[in-house]
Amino acid sequence: MTVRVLTTGGTIASRPAPDGSVTVALGGAELVEAAPVREILRKHSFAFTGSDLLTIAREVLAETAAGDAVVVTHGTDTMEETAYLLDLVNPPAPVVLTGAQRHAGEPDSDGPRNIADAILVAGSAAARGLGPLLVMDGRIHAARQAVKAHTQAPDAFRSFGGPIGEVRRDEVRIWSTPQRPPGFPIPAELPRVDIVTSYVDAGGEQLAACRAAGAAGVVLEALGVGNPTPGLLAEVRTCLDAGLPVVVTSRCAGGPTAAVYGSGGGADLKAAGALMAGPLPSSKARILLSVALASAAVHRLPEHFR
Repeated sequence: MTVRVLTTGGTIASRPAPDGSVTVALGGAELVEAAPVREILRKHSFAFTGSDLLTIAREVLAETAAGDAVVVTHGTDTMEETAYLLDLVNPPAPVVLTGAQRHAGEPDSDGPRNIADAILVAGSAAARGLGPLLVMDGRIHAARQAVKAHTQAPDAFRSFGGPIGEVRRDEVRIWSTPQRPPGFPIPAELPRVDIVTSYVDAGGEQLAACRAAGAAGVVLEALGVGNPTPGLLAEVRTCLDAGLPVVVTSRCAGGPTAAVYGSGGGADLKAAGALMAGPLPSSKARILLSVALASAAVHRLPEHFR
């Protein structure tokens, strides 16, 4: 199996500028010499748009359609969103995303090792059938589960189910298989979905502003197990009455949302028609809702919240 590398920029392709700021500077050929490589974007992932994510997804689908495995180098800031979008559109061959926390101008840059590990995983028989993966600092994460949990550590990503494997001394070890509900066709565009978070005394003004600005759906990052403030609950009901789907995640670092509490809690959100996202974090719930809206398949969301 051929492993092809698609580069998009990010810290892994960055060097310091004369003023000390770190900018994307390296092309794909400068990053990788051990595999066929093609540059499709050259920018920091914090500047990515939904259109950029779809560009990456279309390129990956085109490469994997021929049976080739793909490695995507990517900035770590939004890598979890691209990885999850790829998981939802279901490429037919292994796909591995990787990046770096230390730029290419640093003597201990983690980029070369991460690229080597990613190519090893993508070409491994053990990676087949697992869906898109994210490889950083020797850890192998399932795309659906991985989130960036540290701003600077080389081992920046965590998974709510733990990593599914590791690369140890050039050996790929897989110890669990991720659950992957049926995917969706790749959309022509990603409808706008906004995220609004909760805090003490939060009113409904931000949700109302999202609705007025044309959001097609909203993710409410609720308190605890999925509880809103009174002001948020009132505006969620208004959004639902207006036909905007509302998905409820938690601002907690771990654990699922569930309709447990009444008296204005998550049970009232569910009774109003909001959907509990289970263990999905806000970044992924937003991608999922957008893809489902594009496919007129919001009714399929609960199978992705388990």
